[in-house]
Amino acid sequence: MKPRKVKIVGSGIYLPKQLITSDDMDLKLQVPSGWVLRKSDVRTRHFIQDETAAEMGASAAYGALANAGLTFADIDCIVCTSGTMQQPIPCTAVLIQKAMQQEHSGIPCFDINSTCLSFVTGLDTMSYLIDAGRYRRVLLIATEIASEGINWTDKESASLFGDGAAAVVIERSTDTDSSAILHAAMETYSSGAHLSEIKAGGSLQHAKQHTTTNADNYLFQMNGQAIFRMASKLLPRFVEQLLTKAQLRMADISLVIPHQGSAMAMRLLRKRLDISEEKLLYITPTFGNTIAASIPIGLHEAIRLGKILRGDRIMLLGTSAGLSLGGIVLEY
Repeated sequence: MKPRKVKIVGSGIYLPKQLITSDDMDLKLQVPSGWVLRKSDVRTRHFIQDETAAEMGASAAYGALANAGLTFADIDCIVCTSGTMQQPIPCTAVLIQKAMQQEHSGIPCFDINSTCLSFVTGLDTMSYLIDAGRYRRVLLIATEIASEGINWTDKESASLFGDGAAAVVIERSTDTDSSAILHAAMETYSSGAHLSEIKAGGSLQHAKQHTTTNADNYLFQMNGQAIFRMASKLLPRFVEQLLTKAQLRMADISLVIPHQGSAMAMRLLRKRLDISEEKLLYITPTFGNTIAASIPIGLHEAIRLGKILRGDRIMLLGTSAGLSLGGIVLEY
């Protein structure tokens, strides 16, 4: 794969107003004190108070523009890369444009959804259009409200999630700039299609069919142990091929920014992929699992904290419902 001359020039995040501690979650889930922290390692997370997904995305987007020293007029495409949607129609990107008070701009808006890997898929997809000159600068936004779909009777999965949004601005890098996507890959194994899902709300079980007897079908359901077993078998070979095709070794990677699925998933990555603690960005205790916003929030934090610098080679890596594996190796 030929490297794509694409550069991340700005990033921003938005965290909802409500800060929820692990003690708060213990009370909500009616479990013994300390149970949530032991099970999830999530000390704090944020839940919405009165925010919408579009408003959160708009705030993150304006943060990314400010970070890049740009204005909305410098953007010619908005892509929402979220695993959840604010409403079935129109797409969330349209609602973000409106929340940015740019409803008369004419800037194209659309969504790319591969659940928890949506940001990775969006960055991969849009990099081709940037590299080809179709778009000059693109806003990629992941905005997730997990708290509305949590199944509170499934205490282990409920203990993992948080709400949040993140955005980046991407543009074509210059011929003298080394910033580029070196390789990207995605694999899907639909034998795991029903291991992580929200069954209802689409055309198979439309919202008009909602009753008290099928209410749980509108909530998130996950078989965490089965996902863990599948991922532990598939990830080592996937990452090996990702690095090989990028013509790199893990020693050449400055930082791995993974989807913060769970503390158990982070331990799997470190053990099975032989990634040192210093090289794996671990933000689960602060944010929880923010679905597709997880990786761009991690990216923003890594940049903000100086964990990655221009010229560093980094890996974005994760799994998503499907079961899918996805990753990008890029030179920041």
